[in-house]
Amino acid sequence: MRKLRRLTEAEIIAEFLRGEFFHKEYDADRDRFTSLVEHPNLTDAQENEIRRILLFRRRDTMWWELPEDRQWWEIEFEPEDVEQVSVFPRAHWRKIARGNFRALDVAARIRQLNEAEPNEFVKKISDICANLPSDLPQGMVIFLGIDEERPVTLLEGNHRFIAALLAGGPRHLRNARMVAVFSPHMEKCCWYKTNLKTLARCLKNRIQHRWDRDTDLARLLAATAGTENLGAFAGNTRPLKFK
Repeated sequence: MRKLRRLTEAEIIAEFLRGEFFHKEYDADRDRFTSLVEHPNLTDAQENEIRRILLFRRRDTMWWELPEDRQWWEIEFEPEDVEQVSVFPRAHWRKIARGNFRALDVAARIRQLNEAEPNEFVKKISDICANLPSDLPQGMVIFLGIDEERPVTLLEGNHRFIAALLAGGPRHLRNARMVAVFSPHMEKCCWYKTNLKTLARCLKNRIQHRWDRDTDLARLLAATAGTENLGAFAGNTRPLKFK
């Protein structure tokens, strides 16, 4: 894994939100914010603030867990790096992995299930696998890690990454943007390393930030009755907290 260039968090948020904007959480506001999402001006601090608040409608709890000293990097992912990758230790992946979250082993497990008794989750991976040869953009694949030399965990793109392994290797993600978020304190993040200590930290963050999202979104909606008010809102909104 090799670092290519440093990325700003505003750039990550803009691309992340573009990939999330079809979800139902944005139905009421899609007409109002589509231009801002599809054609971001990353030099505009007001726009960046609005995109961050919109993204946090779905992804706030994920961001709270990332260490404050994180750095975002565009990376070159090399074939041998797959040995260092684990999948996200949550949701369906826990049932599939059975305690072993190493990406290569999870892919092997899904291959076995697909041959024996495929469930809806396995069928979903198979469908993604079938569509990988397409030349369409594949969005971001995001890894969590301490640095580029040590093991990483998939934060975003788990389905696509495993589908690529089933199809023959990470080269099938040639149209994806490979991104890593590094921090020397990443072991405090429960998405990277799950244990009682990191889970307790996660619970503390959720309690501490319980009202942040609702308060800021309420202010967003109240201040943007018309698109002409976007600048006034963003300039006066307090930043969301990061932990």
